[in-house]
Amino acid sequence: MSGYELRGGRHGDVAAVANVLAHLGIHGPDEQPVSEALVFVASGGIGAGYVLRDFAREAGSALALGFRSRHEQPQEWLASIVDRLGLEAGVHTTGSKRAAAKRFSAELAEGPVLVQLGGGGGHFVVAYGEEDGRVLLDDRNLAPLTVERRAFDVARDGVGAHKNLLVAIRPGKVGELPAAVRGGLADCARRLAGSLPAWERWAKAMTDGRSAKGWPRVFAERRGLVGALLTVWEGVAAGEHLRGLFADGLGEASDLLELPTLAEQATAWRAIGRQWDKLAEAALPSTRVWPRRRRPVRSCRGCARTTTRRSRSPPNR
Repeated sequence: MSGYELRGGRHGDVAAVANVLAHLGIHGPDEQPVSEALVFVASGGIGAGYVLRDFAREAGSALALGFRSRHEQPQEWLASIVDRLGLEAGVHTTGSKRAAAKRFSAELAEGPVLVQLGGGGGHFVVAYGEEDGRVLLDDRNLAPLTVERRAFDVARDGVGAHKNLLVAIRPGKVGELPAAVRGGLADCARRLAGSLPAWERWAKAMTDGRSAKGWPRVFAERRGLVGALLTVWEGVAAGEHLRGLFADGLGEASDLLELPTLAEQATAWRAIGRQWDKLAEAALPSTRVWPRRRRPVRSCRGCARTTTRRSRSPPNR
């Protein structure tokens, strides 16, 4: 689709929304595109989630971490930011792969759409066109990324938890951005207060040998332990804990709302982010555990064609 600009981004879901808003010409009071950091704050900011699922012995254990508000409710999360900004969006779900493909083609003809791809619960990416049987995607990439349509439809259908979720944000004018940011901050404070015990459960589980969910018992035979530590590293390293993005949003909100205390909070959250960086390094030290090797990776953040590349060592923090 001509006119769509690849802008990159820091977090899949938040960047997808911010990039679509920029494409639609939806700007803030300064007549500039609403930044990813402010979109993040207006959407409810950070969250906290920890789940260790026990499966059959052959399947091992699966660790899930959440760092965004409503991290397990993508449709509700997206609705919150759209509502706060005073916009409208068409939301479609279906359990039928054929119906999902048909609806996607119809909506894509009208403009960019948000769909879910990737492993686990999936994350939002922007589909902004289709050429020669391939879908043009924005997944924070700065160079063109295309996926064969059949593989794309299969990947969408693979995120079964949300039934081929598709969202088309309609062009319009942002209502009151300051009010949206205030609403997001209030929502963040309210939800975070209720979700922070997740970190307490995680901290206790690391050394609790009596609980069935304690790591000493779950990983008594070391089965799945490396995978769990890798999940911690992947979920935390390189700013994926979102504390840096939240801090940037607080800094911008400080200017927008003329509240200097938010700038002070931004400094505090950057320091918190550095502590999370140390956790990532403790979970998987780059100098001892991460050998340089060739491994399969997936394009489109894990949703399409499998390729091979040489893995990089995690950054030494």
